[in-house]
Amino acid sequence: MGRPRWAVPGNWSVARQLLVLQAAIVGLLVAAGAVIAYADADRAADESATQTVSAVAASIADAHNVREALAVPDPSRLLQPYAERVRRDTGVDFVTIMSPGGVRYTHPNPAQIGGQFVGNTAPAVAGRAFTETYTGTLGPSVRSVAPVFDDRHRVVALVAVGITVQVITGQLRRRLLGLGAVAGVVLAAGMAGSYLVSARLRRQTRGVAPGELREMFEYYEAILHAVREGLLILDRTGRVALCNDAALELLDLPEHPRGRAVADLGLPDELVTTLVSRRTRSDEIHVGDTRVLVVNTSPVRSRDRVMGNVVTFRDHTELQSLTGELDTVRGFAESLRSQAHEAANRLHTVVSLVELGRTDQAVEFATAELATAQRLTDRVVGSVSEPVLAALLLGKSAEAAERGVELVITEDTVIEGTVEARDLVTILGNLIDNAVDAAIENAGVRPPRVVVTAREDAGALLLEVSDSGPGIDPSAVPDMFRRGWTTKSAASDGPVGHGLGLALVGQAVRRHGGDVRVAHGTGAVFTVRLPLDSQ
Repeated sequence: MGRPRWAVPGNWSVARQLLVLQAAIVGLLVAAGAVIAYADADRAADESATQTVSAVAASIADAHNVREALAVPDPSRLLQPYAERVRRDTGVDFVTIMSPGGVRYTHPNPAQIGGQFVGNTAPAVAGRAFTETYTGTLGPSVRSVAPVFDDRHRVVALVAVGITVQVITGQLRRRLLGLGAVAGVVLAAGMAGSYLVSARLRRQTRGVAPGELREMFEYYEAILHAVREGLLILDRTGRVALCNDAALELLDLPEHPRGRAVADLGLPDELVTTLVSRRTRSDEIHVGDTRVLVVNTSPVRSRDRVMGNVVTFRDHTELQSLTGELDTVRGFAESLRSQAHEAANRLHTVVSLVELGRTDQAVEFATAELATAQRLTDRVVGSVSEPVLAALLLGKSAEAAERGVELVITEDTVIEGTVEARDLVTILGNLIDNAVDAAIENAGVRPPRVVVTAREDAGALLLEVSDSGPGIDPSAVPDMFRRGWTTKSAASDGPVGHGLGLALVGQAVRRHGGDVRVAHGTGAVFTVRLPLDSQ
C-alpha cells in the first residue's frame, strides 16, 4: 500500500515534521475554538436581542401614559412621539402600538400608521406576551408582542417591539472581528512556540530524518553488539546506561545490568573504583577471577559538569599468557647464556689443568660438573612430560644458580601433562621468581635456597614452592593475590609490573577450580592444589 497523501514526507527532518504536525494541530484547535466561539456569539446575540425587545415591550405595556393615550380619540398623536423616543433611546428598530385588532397607532414609517400589523398577535390578544422571529414591513426581525391591560385587566392594545436580523448580524460581525483577532494572536503564538520547539529539536537531531535516525540506531546497535571490545556507559550516579555483549562476557555478568549501580554488580573493588573515576585512565590492567582486562575510562563532560563515564575493556588474558611464555623463553635463553659462560670458565680450568700436567684432576673436575648437570636434566626431563615446563624448570634452576640461590627440585616431583602447560608456566614461574627474590633478600640470615615439589595427591596436582626468605605476614595473605600487592620497592623492578605475578597465579588457579595456601616454614611456603578431574 502506498503512503496516504496526507502523510508527512519521510525524507523530512524530525524537526520539520514536528513543526508541520504542531502547526496542523494548533490550526485545528484554533479553528475549532473559532467555530465554537462563533456559535456562542450567535446564540448570545439572539438572546440579547430577545431580552431587549421583551423588556422594552413589557415596559411600554405597563406605562401609565400609554393607557391614558389610548382613551383619547386620536391615540397616534400622543403615542407616535413617545414610541419613536423609546425606539431611539433603547436602540430597537421599531416600536409599534396597535389596537387589539392589529391596527397600528405608531410605526417608524409614519405612512404605515393606520395599516394592519403584519405578524402573529393571537397569544397577546389572549393576554400572554410572546417573542418570535417574523418577516414584516422592515424585513426579518426578532419581535416581542405584549398586551396592554386597562384597570379591569382587559386587553385594550398591543405593543410590538423588534430588532431586525440585519442589525443582529451586524452586531455579530463586530464580535467576530474581535474573535478573529484573538484567534490570529493564538495561532501566531502557537506557531512561534512550535517553531522554537522544532528549532531546538533540529539542533539536537542535527536535521536528521526519522528514517535516518532509525537506520543510525540500528547500525550503532549492531556495531555495539558486534565489536569484541567491551563498552560500558555509566551515568553521573554510577548506574549502567549501556552495556554491550562483549562487556557482559568480559565482566562475567549473568544478566544485562542496565539501570543498576556498578557497585552492585559484584565486581572487584579496584575495578569499581576505576569505573566510577572522574579522571581519565588509560590501559589499566585489572586481574579478575578468569581474565586479565585492560581498562580505559573517559569522563563525559557537558559545560564543565561530569555527565558520566565511558569505559572500554580489552581482554588481555591470552596476551598475558603469551607474555608469560615469552618471559619463560627469555629466561631460559638467559640461563643458557649463563651456562655457556660457566661452561667456558670450566673449560678454561680443564685446559689449564691439562697444560699443568694434572690430567687426572682435569678429568675428575670435568666429569663431576657434567654429572651434576646431567642428573638435574635427567630428573627434570624424566619427571616433567611437558617440554615447555621442563625448559622452565631448567632455566629457573640455571638462573637461580647464577644469582647464588640453590634451586632444589625434589625427587618425587612428577608433572604429567594433566594441566594446561601455559597455566603451569604462569603458576610455577611466578612462584619461583618470588621465592628466589625472597631467598636473596634473606641471604644474610640463612643460605638462599628454594625447593620445588610437584606430585599427584588425592585426584589433584599439588605444587609446592618454599624458600628460605623472611616469610609472609599472615595479615597480608588475604590481599597478596590481588592486583597491585607487592613487597618490592619501586627501584627494584620499576613501577610497571608490580603486584601482577601473584595476581596472575591466583587467576590461573581459580580458572582451574583450585586453591592456594600460604604457610610459614623456614620461609614462605606456597601450596597450589589443582583438581585433575576438572581438566
